[in-house]
Amino acid sequence: MGGLKTVPTAQSNHKHFNPKTNYYPAINIAMALIKITIICCVLIAAIECALLPAALPVAGVPINTEVDPHPQYAFAYNVQDALTGDSKSQQEVRDGDVVKGSYSVVDADGSLRTVFYTADPINGFNAVVQRGPVPVAVAPRPLAAPLLG
Repeated sequence: MGGLKTVPTAQSNHKHFNPKTNYYPAINIAMALIKITIICCVLIAAIECALLPAALPVAGVPINTEVDPHPQYAFAYNVQDALTGDSKSQQEVRDGDVVKGSYSVVDADGSLRTVFYTADPINGFNAVVQRGPVPVAVAPRPLAAPLLG
């Protein structure tokens, strides 16, 4: 007879090909995993963006909402470690909205870097950097031993 013949293709002869779905089973599994991943990402994004209700705060735990109208503090530290060679210091003072301070560190090239800084609502943050030699510490002189006679 002169009708058209169906010629099997290489794809349809593959042992994992399902001609009813036109997909390989591995592709079906991969698509399912992609869908699950997308759903999980959407749920995490919704929770992070507070689109879903988050856990309520624990009752009975007071929340401090008091704001100090004129905060003040002062601190300082100094590290001089002969074993590691670490040498740094900092001091800072805050009085209301004005902060002043400085810090020093010995850089890798052996020079001393000192930064003096101020910050306030009018002038913003300003810093002045000074570089120079590391001051040589004067070692205490040992006491002379008493003469034994």
